[in-house]
Amino acid sequence: MMTIDEFLAEWQDGSGRLLLRTSGSTGKPKEMWVEKRRMMASARMTCDFLGLHEGQRALLCLPLDYIAGKMMVVRSLVCGLSLMSVEPSGHPLSDVDGQVDFAAMVPLQVWNSLDVATERERLMGIRHLIIGGGPVDDELAARLKDFPNSVWSTYGMTETLSHVALRQLNGEASSEWYRPMKGVTITLDEDERIVIDAPHVCEERLVTNDIGVLRGTNGEFRVLGRKDNVICSGGLKIQAEEVERLLAGKLKSGFAIAGCRDERLGECVTLLTEGDVEAGRHVCEAVLPRHWRPKKYLHVDEIPLTDTGKPKRAVIRQMLNA
Repeated sequence: MMTIDEFLAEWQDGSGRLLLRTSGSTGKPKEMWVEKRRMMASARMTCDFLGLHEGQRALLCLPLDYIAGKMMVVRSLVCGLSLMSVEPSGHPLSDVDGQVDFAAMVPLQVWNSLDVATERERLMGIRHLIIGGGPVDDELAARLKDFPNSVWSTYGMTETLSHVALRQLNGEASSEWYRPMKGVTITLDEDERIVIDAPHVCEERLVTNDIGVLRGTNGEFRVLGRKDNVICSGGLKIQAEEVERLLAGKLKSGFAIAGCRDERLGECVTLLTEGDVEAGRHVCEAVLPRHWRPKKYLHVDEIPLTDTGKPKRAVIRQMLNA
């Protein structure tokens, strides 16, 4: 795992570029060269969006091997923040004392902190908390909605040098819609994929694999899920993540939605559950629109999950269509 000293040595080596590697959450990990000036531009965008200023205290609790951790250091350098570092772990606030003005965490770290009284109190005290690296589901958002300070879900990726849009999770301004940062334009292509135009941080327009919807004239958008996770069933396009969102909190056991080959429909919606199949069927019939209801139900001992708790979609598709 990279240390701060190692990262600073790379940052100050006189080169105008830095080698990054992606996490591989949406495919094979890869390496890419990025310009440091673009990382600095990204840092300024975030600090301006959140109103961060010199002397405020930032917490680094993410690994420096990936863009999220590196950008916390760059934001501190560019905006004059006082950086405090702790070993990346599932409980980043266990030994943190004093005021924290700005922190970035993944959903699992937030979940864990909520479940320990002292850590929850420290989490509530963070003035600007951004959450990335995975979707913030409705249950987590509900537990954060009454927090007294700003809590944000971020949208971005390594190619955009961290996030390019945020949505607030708490207070009167809470929303399901992401708001692009200054200088970022969001559109949709003919396949309803989100397209990012952020020239300050990314040289070329980036066509993502995320299916989205837009509203208004300021580029606000929602993310429905990955294009790979669209189930084409009888001429209808059903987003697996949207079905899972409606079932979240209703099914008590681990579950996932996926498409299974079907001679008549092309694909059919399938529920994999670690619990009782009939109980799962009953919930689906009560909660889901008729055309979203699974045609197949399958009990599995364990849903394949990534390190961040997301379903391993490729593994599940292979299980269903082998």
